[in-house]
Amino acid sequence: MKKSILNFTAIAMMLIATSCTEDDGDNGKVNNLSSAQLAELKSITEEGSWVISYFFDTDKEETSHFNGYTFTFNSNGTLSATNGTNEVNGTWSITDSDSNDDSDDDSDDDSSDVDFNISFTAPADFEDLSDDWDIVKYSTIRIELIDVSGGNGGTDNLVFEKP
Repeated sequence: MKKSILNFTAIAMMLIATSCTEDDGDNGKVNNLSSAQLAELKSITEEGSWVISYFFDTDKEETSHFNGYTFTFNSNGTLSATNGTNEVNGTWSITDSDSNDDSDDDSDDDSSDVDFNISFTAPADFEDLSDDWDIVKYSTIRIELIDVSGGNGGTDNLVFEKP
């Protein structure tokens, strides 16, 4: 009887272990994307303009700081945000740590971590967007990103959507 309980337990644990997908990582982020998926995400990002539909910075929602701004991710790695009056410029990229020796990458992330990198040098609200974001999920109309800070352990969430 004990042997059959042990066998059942072993089988159940194997099923649980194999039911997890490789793409699901900490906080539901995507850890592994194929070359084709990386190219697809880059192409999707570069198509048209985006708005920030949600931004949570560690301890509070700050979506309203970006109301009226549309973001354009250019194929040359530049990023612009405009609201009709003001334009803020930065850079962006999508990198896979397997192919990029990025020293800013979180050391506790999986070895094959895909990052959605955003960098603005000013103003302060846009500097808050500067990070090497982990990709939660993406579609042709929505890109969900997350960052867990190594310093204070706070979690930031950023969502871009097609207007």
